[in-house]
Amino acid sequence: MHPITITDDNFEQEVLKSDKPVIIDFWAAWCGPCRMIAPIIEDLAKEYDGKIKIGKLDVDDNQNTSIKFGVRSIPTVLFFNNGEVKDTIIGAVPKSQFVEKANSILATA
Repeated sequence: MHPITITDDNFEQEVLKSDKPVIIDFWAAWCGPCRMIAPIIEDLAKEYDGKIKIGKLDVDDNQNTSIKFGVRSIPTVLFFNNGEVKDTIIGAVPKSQFVEKANSILATA
């Protein structure tokens, strides 16, 4: 399973109306730290398949959503549950931090 592509157009349906928790990686092709965490996001998509929806949103192509959620630096990873942001990771961090927050959001889902 791979992360799904999130856009300004499908954000409401895929994220806000999702019946599962959602993790969104706000990224851009030119961003070095974004490339560093890309394999982690891929791993999470496989490991949490069926439990958490994992997506990637290109900030250059989808500025409305980025602005709406106050994304000022990338990578920013937002953790949603029931249409609300429950947690955030900014910057390239170890996989363990993503797993900890993913498990936390599942525990409250």
